[in-house]
Amino acid sequence: MWKTPALICALILAPALAHAGPFAGVEADVFILGETHDNAAHHAAQADAIRDIAPRAVVFEMLTEAQAREVRDDRLDDPEALAELLDWENSGWPDFALYYPIFAEARGAMIVGAAVPRPETRAAMETGIIAAFGPKAEAYGLTEELGAEMLAQRLNLQLEAHCGALPTAILPAMVDIQRLRDATLARAVVRAHGETGGPVAVITGNGHARRDWGVPAYLARVAPELTVRTMGQSENGQMPDGGFDVILDAPAAEREDPCAAFR
Repeated sequence: MWKTPALICALILAPALAHAGPFAGVEADVFILGETHDNAAHHAAQADAIRDIAPRAVVFEMLTEAQAREVRDDRLDDPEALAELLDWENSGWPDFALYYPIFAEARGAMIVGAAVPRPETRAAMETGIIAAFGPKAEAYGLTEELGAEMLAQRLNLQLEAHCGALPTAILPAMVDIQRLRDATLARAVVRAHGETGGPVAVITGNGHARRDWGVPAYLARVAPELTVRTMGQSENGQMPDGGFDVILDAPAAEREDPCAAFR
């Protein structure tokens, strides 16, 4: 069972209040800040964390490398123009207004995109994640088969995440795509730390932030010298799985039934 470090265990299930940055005074090379994508309180907590960390680089799961190059300090004063520049409306992510406070707090930091573009994702479904990732796939563990127990857990998570509506034959590929995204995020972190000296912050979903098999596990393989702190965010006390240094809780966002589209 994951044991939370005593240094910050008091923050477990603490309310995600405005300006209550969870990492004030904490030092690390990498801070991985999880979220539920459509929860405004989660993004506010990430913005508070960015303010306290003062990272030299911020890696976004939501941005491709090309998009990240468009995010410059002189473009941060006009969120509507920035959203249009990033074609956010067609990105599939929740409203840019939820994410803008994070970008505003990241002023002065290098912005790094770690999204796997949709064409590459589709290609990976056909050619496999080893070819899609390219050099160092072995170092990042992508050439290894998952153990039976872990594979079963991850298959069940994918089935649940898609409301039990996906054909079971496609689930292993979905698990592989998640591994590809984890490894791509980790690779971006390593590059960002190498270029800036850190600290590096990562804006991503809880599933990528979890210590047991998310981005931290990949960093432990390829850059064990980096110290990593993780933040997960729950809703209504429903703690995310996988192990985090800090878990902040907030009310659940108002949302339509996510399974309605599968019916």
